[in-house]
Amino acid sequence: MKNSCTLYLLTLLVCLSASPAQAQATQHTFTTDTRLATLSRSFFAWRRGQQPAAGDDIPRVERPDGWAPDWSPEALETYRADYQKFIQSVDALRVEDWPVGQQVDARLLRAAIQRVHWELDILRSPHRNPLFYVQQTLGSVFELLLIASPVDEARLENIILRLERIPQTLSHARKNLDEAVGPFADATISVLTDIDERLDAVERALEAQVPPNLERRLHRSVSKANKALERYRRWLQSEREGMRESFAIGPEAYTWFLTQVALVPHTPAELLAQGRQEWSRAVAWDVLEQNRNRDVGKLPLFESIEKQVAAADMHEKSIRAFLESRDLMTVPDWLRHYRSCPMPAHLAPISFLGVADDLTSETRLDEDACRYIVEPDPGLSYFQLSAAKDPRPLILHEGVPGHYYQMALSWAQPNPIRRRYIDSSVNEGIAYYVEEMLLQAGLFDFSPKTREIIYSYARLRALRVEVDIQLAVGDFSIAEAAEYLARTVPMDSETALEEAVFFAFNPGQAITYQVGKLQIIRFLADARLDQGGDFSLRAFHDYLMENGNVPIALQRWEYLDRKDDVHRLDALGGAAATVPQ
Repeated sequence: MKNSCTLYLLTLLVCLSASPAQAQATQHTFTTDTRLATLSRSFFAWRRGQQPAAGDDIPRVERPDGWAPDWSPEALETYRADYQKFIQSVDALRVEDWPVGQQVDARLLRAAIQRVHWELDILRSPHRNPLFYVQQTLGSVFELLLIASPVDEARLENIILRLERIPQTLSHARKNLDEAVGPFADATISVLTDIDERLDAVERALEAQVPPNLERRLHRSVSKANKALERYRRWLQSEREGMRESFAIGPEAYTWFLTQVALVPHTPAELLAQGRQEWSRAVAWDVLEQNRNRDVGKLPLFESIEKQVAAADMHEKSIRAFLESRDLMTVPDWLRHYRSCPMPAHLAPISFLGVADDLTSETRLDEDACRYIVEPDPGLSYFQLSAAKDPRPLILHEGVPGHYYQMALSWAQPNPIRRRYIDSSVNEGIAYYVEEMLLQAGLFDFSPKTREIIYSYARLRALRVEVDIQLAVGDFSIAEAAEYLARTVPMDSETALEEAVFFAFNPGQAITYQVGKLQIIRFLADARLDQGGDFSLRAFHDYLMENGNVPIALQRWEYLDRKDDVHRLDALGGAAATVPQ
């Protein structure tokens, strides 16, 4: 490292300020450049307030008390100016002579900063997507209702504050949406059709938890929010005829995202080819599995939600034991549990706003995570129905050793830059990888029909690549993408439409499962080749999970000293793109 770069040891500070879980997880020291550490602290503190609310569970951030969204035209200009300062600051760092780990951290921070440009000036969500403002209003309330612990007065204050901000935010929306996309407006009009009844139901469900001093304020905030949401819906209907129909961002912008934000060293054409190959593989294995199980009866639904919850708790513990007994990875003693929980009455009316779970957070590592479920029923949607037959596939993906496990270990690690969300390609890649890894490791050897669920999931993940890319480059409409998913997975049409809408205005998200899994498999194969007899699955997986927010291209560089993917990223990368008008 250059002499001008001052090193400082952070481990002691982390142990003094961290939760017990973080202190226990700190097993090694790390160093970082003081300028990088200061810049990252400043950026991620800023991002806690600026980051848009989203329905996905992976990017969720804890907001400060008293926070409310600000998407005024003036705020948008401030955000753009702040982005320029952050990107100029990170690009001013001379990192070439830094140790590999610190170069990785610098690239991580730069990718996180570039996501701001992606959101504001490539996707241009505040200007193009009316559904964006449903997330910034109702979605910001949804974030607080998801938390599994009892609703206390402090949280109610924050819920009311966000409800009170809804009229102002929707007023700003009408000013900002000067490039509104018609299909996104259609989706928004649809979800707001009965929103007043839904919000009223949320208020009624909260009544028992509301202290007298907040009752009138909550009622007024819900009433005003309902009126504002209805005005917004009617405004969209009145403006719909003049809106543009095209929502595709184009291949240039998509490539920019891959190389600048996701840090995926592939072209869209390469990813499309990978997805099609994996689709064929998933179908073939699914057909063979179904033929193998042709005389096996179908999995029955649980008789009650209580029995499903009890089975999920039992399976989660058995999965943890399996991971340890097969020497696959280390399950820390401090790690809490991932549970299935009955859907709370105050959450159910607006559960359509996002993934209905509470994966806890960096400051709540002493709490259990919850996935909210409803009564078992044959008419449940795709994922809920699979869990009502056998909870294990979703426990693997969403809980242990998937999202909750990985995110908890990443939140508890000593390097603060690596605790932060960068892109879903690694998080979703890990969650998909562990499904197939545990299938191969023997977890489902005596559960033939559950193996079929895993292969059905694989078909969906492979198809998502095609849907994501074809939507982004303009070859699919939302309706065509939904029909394609419903027919080809197959899956229920409601879930297929939800997926298509979400992926249309979140290009790059649907590819993450397949692309991330394939990167991890290649990473594992190269680690085994490089380390020979010294290779340890446990050590490999422990590194992968602790660094589960670090894109695989950077993990390969640090863990194996293989810089091939980083060189390809640099070769494919280019100047910032804009959406073609």
